[in-house]
Amino acid sequence: MTDAVKGPASYFPSIEKKYGRPVTEWKELIRSSPLTGHMEIVSWLKTEHGLGHGHANALVAHTLAEDRAA
Repeated sequence: MTDAVKGPASYFPSIEKKYGRPVTEWKELIRSSPLTGHMEIVSWLKTEHGLGHGHANALVAHTLAEDRAA
């Protein structure tokens, strides 16, 4: 039996389906942004790319956590 995906990554399938871009592209976009603050990036994704708050928040949280762990 496999464990269910939890946390921000649980949003990834619906993000890809709704916005038509793979999560890897969203992460590249986040990493290439000159913005650094979590909510600053969330707001940017919402206003410039039309993401909903939950989806933007999940992408930013996961991306920033990956970068901190690297």
